[in-house]
Amino acid sequence: MKVKKNDTVYVLTGKDAGKTGKVLAAFPAQNKVTVDGVNIQKKHQKARSAKETSGIVEQVGKIDASNVLVVCPSCGKGTRVHHKIEGDVKVRACAKCGASLDVKEAKSTKPAKKAAKK
Repeated sequence: MKVKKNDTVYVLTGKDAGKTGKVLAAFPAQNKVTVDGVNIQKKHQKARSAKETSGIVEQVGKIDASNVLVVCPSCGKGTRVHHKIEGDVKVRACAKCGASLDVKEAKSTKPAKKAAKK
């Protein structure tokens, strides 16, 4: 699957066509994704204890991954995903401008622990 968690995507079809949102979760086995603000479903929830309240809860539903396009961070357009090799790593790239879609996350290094006083 070419869509990953934290990608910004553009919805192509369905009742929410034209919306953009951030991918909250990806389900590669089902080829589905959940997108923030897209496919909002209402669920009737019963109180499980005396302290909780019953009510109608809104939750985000899954949509098929084929119905979304990844939005390129550099050109800002919905694009197909191509792959290219940078060094020894295979990365996702924008089909229009060729920019990398994979955000390189900075690895946080923990500061060295202070030596215990003797």
